[in-house]
Amino acid sequence: MMRITRIAPIVAAAALCMGATSCMKYEKKENTSTTGTATLVCDNSFQNILEQEIDVFEYQYPEAHILPEYTTQSVAFDSLMSLSTKTIVVSRDITPEERAFLKSKKRTVRSSKIAVDAVAFIVNNANPVEMLTLGELADIVGGRTTQWNDVQPNDLGEISVVLDQTGSSLATYMRDSLLDGKPLGSNVYAAGSVPAVFETVEKNKNAIGVLGVSWITSDMSSADMAPDSLAMSILSDEPVQGATLTNRVKVLKLRRNDEVTAYKPYQQNIFDGTYPLFRQIYMITTAHSSSPAGGFYSFVTGDIGQKIIMKTGILPARMRIQVVQLGPDE
Repeated sequence: MMRITRIAPIVAAAALCMGATSCMKYEKKENTSTTGTATLVCDNSFQNILEQEIDVFEYQYPEAHILPEYTTQSVAFDSLMSLSTKTIVVSRDITPEERAFLKSKKRTVRSSKIAVDAVAFIVNNANPVEMLTLGELADIVGGRTTQWNDVQPNDLGEISVVLDQTGSSLATYMRDSLLDGKPLGSNVYAAGSVPAVFETVEKNKNAIGVLGVSWITSDMSSADMAPDSLAMSILSDEPVQGATLTNRVKVLKLRRNDEVTAYKPYQQNIFDGTYPLFRQIYMITTAHSSSPAGGFYSFVTGDIGQKIIMKTGILPARMRIQVVQLGPDE
């Protein structure tokens, strides 16, 4: 009886609403570039970036809604090729073969590089190691160096390398960039998500984490902002300041084997190529420009979307950055 009593007023209200002209505003509206609902699939290592893009887009266009799925890069491409989604965000461009396949399905593909991401390596603040060469890093992720004492004298013990997921683009990047395609070592394991990588390193002195640099900037200050506050800061005419690196963990400096100076993944060092590990971020869509997915694509690749990327701490593809002089140890 209680369930019937509680539901009856709702049913009655709905019946009244159906007959009232004032309820016409709830009718489904035609999709445009700034109204309607769209899905996208994003590599989970870029989740922090895309969530902020969506927050500002939906704030600026309150009748538009973007529904993201954060997963591995391979799943993102599978979703695009199976026509399950029209838009993906990934770390490589679409191939000519993939483009030809989509064309055979009557789909027109647009692709744009939206940012350059640095792949960062983090350790617990109690770890005395400050810097690694690419050779030392390759030996660690390849399982040839398994003890921290072999890197620098200490009592931390066995090295645990932590990444988000075994099938992630970060795993592929390490294999291709550091190991010439060879498998990762048995000391590499998946924490399940990018935030879990951060948390694991905070709690374990012997762990070294692998993640995109946007996850370790400014203590995630922009990601922690309310959507309306973030949107107002982006939509204002004030210039966007590049983010700084968190002090909750230690971000390692890296250097190429034939160089003397090591660098942290600051935007300036990504910009001039002195930080050695970076990758491109692409947005790929088959959506029509007049659809909400097409509108979001234009937003992310436009000036406002690029300002948001600047704020996350990585390098926007289409915005000039202000180069500042860093200290000699950076």
